Amino acid sequence: MESSSSDGALTDVALDEHVRSLDPSVRSVWRIKMAGISVLLFLPALFYDLTHLLSSNSALPFGVLSGTVLVGALLYCVAWPRLRYRAWGFALRPEEIYREHGVLRHVRTVVPLRRIQHVDVSQDVIEREFALGRLVVHTAGSRSSDVVVPGLPLSEAREIRDEIKRFILEDPLIEDPV
Repeated sequence: MESSSSDGALTDVALDEHVRSLDPSVRSVWRIKMAGISVLLFLPALFYDLTHLLSSNSALPFGVLSGTVLVGALLYCVAWPRLRYRAWGFALRPEEIYREHGVLRHVRTVVPLRRIQHVDVSQDVIEREFALGRLVVHTAGSRSSDVVVPGLPLSEAREIRDEIKRFILEDPLIEDPV
């Protein structure tokens, strides 16, 4: 269940329990990933500048395109992870998971633990170097059925996963099929 911050219904949802932030080292992970994307954008711009270096009919002077992409990429890699980190928060409550994120479009999500089908902890290569993991919660339903909480210390992500699994296995509403 997702809602934007303009909804009044979820305005006070986060106030009744402490919303935790992600591990600060997730900003470094995001910077590394953004730097990789930035390089992929910078190389074609540099290629354009180099191929049009001696051309008399070039639309732009040498270095304008690649310089603009480089400055934009540097700003993106420095500022965006800070903004993104400040916008992230989550809480594991007795009956639900609460998650909020988004810089330009703030989204608050409440997932009832009863709707969870299974839970994973995953890592990519960069997260592994920082001992971070992502908690991936798969819920019943087709729209936004995966809820991801990135940037958790691996041990904490595993603890949360195990706590959710215990809730699912001990849920009194699930009837025994025997």
